[in-house]
Amino acid sequence: MSKPKIGLSMLYCLGEPFPKMLKQLQTAPTQYIEVVDDGYHTLSKQRVAALNQIAKKSGLQFTVHSPFADINIASPSKPMRKAAMKRLTQSIQYAADLNAKLWVLHPGAKSGISMFYPGQDWKQNVESIQTLTETAKKYGVTVAVENLPEKYGFLMKSAADFQRFYTDSGLETGIVLDFGHANLEGQIEGFLTKLPSKILHVHVSDNHGETDQHLGLGYGKIDYKKIAAELKQTGFAGTIVIESVDHVQETLQKLKELFT
Repeated sequence: MSKPKIGLSMLYCLGEPFPKMLKQLQTAPTQYIEVVDDGYHTLSKQRVAALNQIAKKSGLQFTVHSPFADINIASPSKPMRKAAMKRLTQSIQYAADLNAKLWVLHPGAKSGISMFYPGQDWKQNVESIQTLTETAKKYGVTVAVENLPEKYGFLMKSAADFQRFYTDSGLETGIVLDFGHANLEGQIEGFLTKLPSKILHVHVSDNHGETDQHLGLGYGKIDYKKIAAELKQTGFAGTIVIESVDHVQETLQKLKELFT
């Protein structure tokens, strides 16, 4: 049975300039890297070329986390949603240029006027993912949707939400199972037992069950020893990406111990 691969998200250094992030990539402790296409690390043709140059020398393999700051694919505002879709389409193109076979997408969220248009945000969310999935297919990129907490307004927090999405969309879109997010909603067991075959990619960080703290493993309350045992039972052989913003090296070592 194939073992999961341990990867690293560059989220932990998103506040640093792009050139500094590139230097850190040259000594990355893993070859599986998730690039965050946002903030100081927003991708461009020049930056993609620089990343590819490092990948060629170091054997890095990329996944790309789509832009998420001020992005809402369920927005009731047509101009805002159009702008978001344009930005996301550009990100898919950069993911293709990086030979990234997986592109991580946040689902849509409720807005301040959702109450006036019952069900419309869900409809927009489904239609947007359908459009982005079709676009990504043309570029040879696989889209996977991440579970996000309802407390932050997101529409796809639980296994039941994803099951509804599959029914409504007719898509077979994979899941990026974020255990930190799932812990906030009490949904860890739900995803592992109800949708194990849909899990393509995993994000790990720790928290105390109240906010999305992105702590290092062991610095919150999530039982990753139990999670590792259950994840192994599902036969998961994708990439487990560290999204902690502190104790990154320590977290990497703990994950290696859990999955050896």
